[in-house]
Parts: sequence; C-alpha cells; structure tokens
Amino acid sequence: MRVFRLFMIHSGLVLALLLAGVPMAAGQTFSVNFGAFKETPRHYICYQTKDSIRIDGRPGESAWNKAPWSEDFTDIEGNSKPAPLHRTRIKMLWNSQHLYIFAELTEPDAWATLRQHDTIIFQDNDFEVFIDPDGDTHQYYEIEINALNTVMDLFMPKPYRNGGGAIMNWDTKGLRTAVQVNGTLNKPGDKDQSWTVEMAIPFKALGAYRSRIVPEDGGLWRINFSRVQWQADISNGQYIKKPRTPEYNWVWSPQGIINMHAPERWGYLQFSASPTPVPFREPATVAARNMLWEIYHRQQQYRRQNRQYAKDAATLGLTDLPLVPVIEATSLQFTASVKDAGFETIINQEGKITSRHE
Repeated sequence: MRVFRLFMIHSGLVLALLLAGVPMAAGQTFSVNFGAFKETPRHYICYQTKDSIRIDGRPGESAWNKAPWSEDFTDIEGNSKPAPLHRTRIKMLWNSQHLYIFAELTEPDAWATLRQHDTIIFQDNDFEVFIDPDGDTHQYYEIEINALNTVMDLFMPKPYRNGGGAIMNWDTKGLRTAVQVNGTLNKPGDKDQSWTVEMAIPFKALGAYRSRIVPEDGGLWRINFSRVQWQADISNGQYIKKPRTPEYNWVWSPQGIINMHAPERWGYLQFSASPTPVPFREPATVAARNMLWEIYHRQQQYRRQNRQYAKDAATLGLTDLPLVPVIEATSLQFTASVKDAGFETIINQEGKITSRHE
C-alpha cells in the first residue's frame, strides 16, 4: 500500500481515504516518475505438488526441499540503490486448490506490535504478496503479514494512480498462514536469526470479483513480493521505530520506482505440472505491451499539459516505434492497440491492458 511514498505523504487524511476504499483523482496519483521501465522482471517456475503441505512456518516437507529458492530480494528501485541489509528469499508450490508460499527473512532483531486483522501491517516490519492472475493490472490482491502472524489483505479494483481505492473488507477466505521466529520475538538485547512465513492461498479466494481461477500447466501470472523494514532503537526494553526515518523497501522483482502498485512491473509466476525442470517462456506479447506502456505514460503527460489525449504517436514524440499502434482519443479517454505475434494488445487511459488472439 505504499502509494503514500509515491508523493511523500503519510497524512491521516489520505490514509482515511485509502482505507475507506475511496478513489482519488488520477491527477493526484499519477507521477511524473512513471516513465520507461528499465528493469527486467524476474520469473519463478512454480512446480505442482501432490504432497500434503502442513502450514506451520517450517519447510519440512520433501516438496519444499525440492522447490527452488528465488533470487535474493533487492531494493525496490533496483541495483542502482544499496543492497538490502538482510537477506530475503521465497519459494512456491501449487496444487489444484492452493498457491503455497514460503518466505525466509533474515533478521537480527525480530519485533512486531500489531495484532488485529486488517490493521496497517506495514507499520511493522512485514512481508507482502501482490498477485494479478490475468496480468491486466486491474483487479489484483495484496496480502501483508508481520512476525506475529497478523494479516492484512485487500482487493484493488485498479491501481491508486488510476483512481482506485483499496477494498479492505475483502478477505482471502480460507487463507492459512504460519510464522516461525528463529530467535525471540520482541526481546531486545539478544541476536535473532530470522523469521519465516508459510502461506496457503486458495485459488477459490482469488476468484472474488471475477470467474474462478485455477492455473494451468504453463500458465503465467504477475506476482511480486515486498519486505518493509524499519530502523529501530531500544528504549525501556522495547523496540521503537526511529522517528522521521523512512523504511526500507526490499522486493523480489525490482519496480524501478518506490511504488508497489504498478503491476505491469511485477515479476512472472509460471506454473508447471512437469516433474522435471522446464524453461521460462516469456509472453509473446512482451514487445507489444512494452510499447503500449510507453504510449500510456506519454499520454498521461500529454493530457496533464493539454487537457486532452493525443490521437497519434507522432504527437507524443514517438516516431520510431518497432510496431504500428492504432490510437483513438478524446479529451477524457484513449485506447491504443497493436497487433503482433498473433495477438492484438490494447491499453486504455486507466492502464488496463489486455491481449487476445487475432
């Protein structure tokens, strides 16, 4: 939920708007920092398991031993920023009913304070999951958890930048989570090792506001993970967050900007039913989508200056595109489409992007 940091606010007014699910004007949430995405989305091959997974915060099953670890998390802005102070990594599995996630967060000082469901968990150190099953950047899910195993979950009809608001009364029905602290929680003065998170996310729960979702062999979702880490002092035997000190944002797939709510920048989750390793297959529409996102950002900037959308790419200063887009525009709306690799891919003024076979 760190749209706050996009324009450097933690005010009570904006917080109240977000928690109420009240959409904010796109002009408030669109940032000039949204430009060309220079990072490369990471990918993870998620293998199917027939084993029974006990959600206890420990990777004791043989299926977990076989599942590969992800790359270590990096700074949310990418390798141009300092490497995280502590290691974070994840692994995943799936079956016909659940997506399983296991996360390991190295931590010398394990602490947490929030115990009520759907409180703003990133006010503690936390681990976060973002899932967009169809990759259209709309109708996606966020789950946050702290070392006390307190969960906040929400549904986003569309990103904040497009006037979306968090639906906080949505719950991941059937979600099972467990946390283990390898050390002592909330005990300053000793040195802890890590805390681990295990989740079983029902695919049925992710069918809210859409048709039921069950992955297929070779299917691709967009997904990302975030770790929020606050600097803390010790006062009267308790951990106290350092005042006026921003949090660290460490992620699996770098966003390039300090904002998790840009789903087009998330990594890829590829499902596999194969018992042996398979290669990652990049979507056939990547080139078309990258070009359309460039048009989208240019259109937002153009409208801020001219109070209307441009009707052709040349007006946006895009004269040497690898593909030929078709743009239709008014003062309030636009669509841009391109045909490539057997697909027609379309984006609109709200950043919703879809692809369909020609």
